[in-house]
Amino acid sequence: MRQELMSLPKGLAEEVARNLVMVANLLDEDPEQAYAYSRIALRLASRVAAVREAAGFASYATGKYSEALAEFRAARRMTGSVELWPVMADCERGMGRPERALAMAGEPEVNKLDKAGQVEMRLVAAGARKDMGQADAAVVTLQSPELASNSVQPWTARLRYAYADALLEVGREAEAREWFAKALEADQGGQTDASDRLAELDGVEFTDALVESDDDEPAEEPAVETAVEVEADAEAEAKIEAETEVKAEAEATEAAEKPAEESAEKPAEAPKADDDKS
Repeated sequence: MRQELMSLPKGLAEEVARNLVMVANLLDEDPEQAYAYSRIALRLASRVAAVREAAGFASYATGKYSEALAEFRAARRMTGSVELWPVMADCERGMGRPERALAMAGEPEVNKLDKAGQVEMRLVAAGARKDMGQADAAVVTLQSPELASNSVQPWTARLRYAYADALLEVGREAEAREWFAKALEADQGGQTDASDRLAELDGVEFTDALVESDDDEPAEEPAVETAVEVEADAEAEAKIEAETEVKAEAEATEAAEKPAEESAEKPAEAPKADDDKS
């Protein structure tokens, strides 16, 4: 990449290089931001193959498969290299054209790929088979000397994982579990979620201990009262009870005296007049 950038004026080359570094650093963590930096580099140096390739990968990471394919094709025209052939085929899958991806898997370019590229092409072809509803064919596509090898290569974990996933899709659960375990054994860099898939097959559920829900909040511990506080509470309760009793007695006395007072205050009725008396 440095060699390619030397064709640019020094100041421009440094500016493009800074943007390409940001693309590389952000591609996995923040693909959208990486894409933004790739567009800047592309605007500054669209005739540099490394820039077109970086822009292609940034577009690919954000699901812009049509843009990615265009950039990969441009990079390939500039360099004549076939190393981007598998990812170009995967872009065809992303655009909903698995049959084209499968056709690319049978092109002469595949024979020019190194071992890693050929394994990648096999993974893409198996994915295309699954896209087309040919799950059994996907299983057969992944069966290869590389899969059977005990040697662990950078692509071993992904190949074993893809094979396990294909087996699971056709209902061969016991074999799938075995290959997920083999994928986990080879996955030193955490490329796959083989451990989660194994746990799922075994019916194991994981709980994140670092995340506390509202239901998991510890209940407040009751306050421990001192002897002085206990004695003060007892005195307060006794005082309240005494006041309640006095109030009740006062209300009872008032209720008993009220009828007598009412009788005393009530005026006597006048004698009734005798209507027959002349």
